[in-house]
Amino acid sequence: MAKGHRSQIKRERNANKDTRPSAKLSYARISVQKACFVLDAIRGKDVDTALAIVTYNPRYASTLMEKLLKSAIANAENNNGMDRTKLYVEECYANKGPTMKRIQPRAQGRAYRIEKRVSHITVVLNER
Repeated sequence: MAKGHRSQIKRERNANKDTRPSAKLSYARISVQKACFVLDAIRGKDVDTALAIVTYNPRYASTLMEKLLKSAIANAENNNGMDRTKLYVEECYANKGPTMKRIQPRAQGRAYRIEKRVSHITVVLNER
């Protein structure tokens, strides 16, 4: 059982909001495993280096990360008033989303299942 009333629990949870600038991409049509290849390359880097990495990376996930990183930088500058030169990628992760199930016809009337995976990608920045 949770301690306290539901409204009290919500109040406590909302009281300690994360103030770091971030950007989130929900329902990206890419698997978590493929997204993590690019995320691992930019984690901990400053934003200019991270943008250079995703710009010249040939993977499909890097196009999504580039847009997401630019959005997080804009959030940091406009909403939090942070200096772009001091920003770095503090956290970046991909969580599993709902999987779309599709059918692939096979020989002799059989059907194989194809799973089209979806992920939720988050990039969190901070100042050094």
